[in-house]
Amino acid sequence: MSNLIVVLAGGLSGERKISFLTGKACSSALRKKGYKVINLDAKGYFVEKLRKLKPTTVFNALHGKYGEDGFVQSILELLKIPYTHSGVYASSLAMDKELSRIIFNKNNIRVPKYFLLYRDYDENIIKKIRFPVVIKPVNEGSSLGVYICKNKIYFKNKYKKLMKEYDRVIVEEYIPGREIQVAVMGKKPLGAIELVPKREFYDYTAKYSSSARTKHIMPAPLSPKKYKEVLNLAKKAHKLLGCKGITRSDFRFFNNKFYLLETNTQPGMTKLSLVPEIAKHYGMQFEELVNKMVKDASLNR
Repeated sequence: MSNLIVVLAGGLSGERKISFLTGKACSSALRKKGYKVINLDAKGYFVEKLRKLKPTTVFNALHGKYGEDGFVQSILELLKIPYTHSGVYASSLAMDKELSRIIFNKNNIRVPKYFLLYRDYDENIIKKIRFPVVIKPVNEGSSLGVYICKNKIYFKNKYKKLMKEYDRVIVEEYIPGREIQVAVMGKKPLGAIELVPKREFYDYTAKYSSSARTKHIMPAPLSPKKYKEVLNLAKKAHKLLGCKGITRSDFRFFNNKFYLLETNTQPGMTKLSLVPEIAKHYGMQFEELVNKMVKDASLNR
């Protein structure tokens, strides 16, 4: 089929359900723009199905492991099928919170103080921790496995839970303050939004449940100087990691300083997602946003 776009969604990560929502919204938008679209679940023998379909482009609607960590990007490079979002190296760097923070630190982008914890750790380390801290997997998305720990008992409980699934976790200082998120497309920041969650922080439930009632303030109510600063920081992070297409960088704003938590190379594209909301505020409708992402699809990254 000529001019066929395959929307890859689902997959094997803990964000499978959300990926289907992103895929559904994006495939609908692409059909409205006149594209031939087939949805494909990225599990099982999906690579053979891709070979047979011979799509012009793959729209990567996957989230989390195997979808935004460079894995599926490597497959698409081997198949020589152009795809949306960032390439192999940028995806793997951004997904790894340790590697990306090393890059940010070296380039004067402020991040929370942190250290890594492995399966076998020295008990004395816990004695030195100043609570509260945040504990989370090094390479997970959608705030899965993220916990704010206010004491040793809670910390140890959540650490044991995470170690059943992950080999290493990151322990970082808890930065209070405001949640600011910035969308970047190509070389241009689209805008910044502030989130005021009813929950303790903008976790998985707050992200994807309308009942969580997270308040969205667009544009983020910052001074013109600070608004420009956070846009430039997100743009800089996007460039340093070698990202392409759309990214969303998550910041905490505390004591008049921005702390970059992470840059997401596969931000959600559901009705509750932030990137479409930011783009819409500046006059770009959802269909046009998705269309631009397809036009930007390429190989050799």
